[in-house]
Amino acid sequence: MARWELALRLRKRREQVGIDVRKITQVLGFTRNYWSAVENERKILSEDSLIQIIDLFEFGKDDRAELLELREAAKEHGWWSRYSAILDDDLQRLFGLEHGAHSVRGYESLLIPGLLQTAEYATALMTPDVNLRQVEVAQRVESRMRRQDRLTGENPLRMTQLVSEAALRQEIGGPAVLGRQLDHVITMVERYPDTIDFRVIPFQAQSCGLFGAATVHLIDFENPRLPTLIWQETVTSWGIIDDQTSVLNISGTFRDGMRRALSSADSLKLLQNRIKELV
Repeated sequence: MARWELALRLRKRREQVGIDVRKITQVLGFTRNYWSAVENERKILSEDSLIQIIDLFEFGKDDRAELLELREAAKEHGWWSRYSAILDDDLQRLFGLEHGAHSVRGYESLLIPGLLQTAEYATALMTPDVNLRQVEVAQRVESRMRRQDRLTGENPLRMTQLVSEAALRQEIGGPAVLGRQLDHVITMVERYPDTIDFRVIPFQAQSCGLFGAATVHLIDFENPRLPTLIWQETVTSWGIIDDQTSVLNISGTFRDGMRRALSSADSLKLLQNRIKELV
């Protein structure tokens, strides 16, 4: 979060004051590639270099203090860094952004979302992957469970989750595993009604722009300086989308999905009925 905000504010301010990258390289002795790495979150400036940039970009006193604090925070490692051997950079970035987010809005076409998965459901999802060793499956499941702490700790993440009814039907791990998974969703929604809103788009819905998606998360932040980001995931690709035109389009599609979904209460009734079918 801190690394992203620092890079974002530097890039926006550079564009605002109209300073060319060549000017930065002349003043600080950087290469263009090094500055590109700074703006793309791959490098953290030294304190002296950041102070020079702050002066060059004519930041105010309050901004100066905030940027220096962000630099210090950006050097810290989150809990997800211990899983760097099994999580690629994009997934670690997702966990970090999610950790610092105010809320997430998500859609899943066929699965219960990771933030609400039980360990046995997550294990069943990963076990068929021939590229994963059993020890790696265990570590991935462990990281997924750790990620869920944001739903229950202090200042919990606000979650609005849409799923297709297909997610209630696909028997991941078998009927018993799915039944316990759906019961866990009900428990979480009833335990945290103010922060978790879980809704099902029923099979009766005749159309919805989200139907062509697999996994989509809209990540929102309390700080008004920070824009909404999108995490999109398919079988072969995943990553963060920060293009704001795309964000606006996907946000509109999500609102359409909310209109077509059942109410929270009716969604829970559908889960309860599905559990009875699985017994």
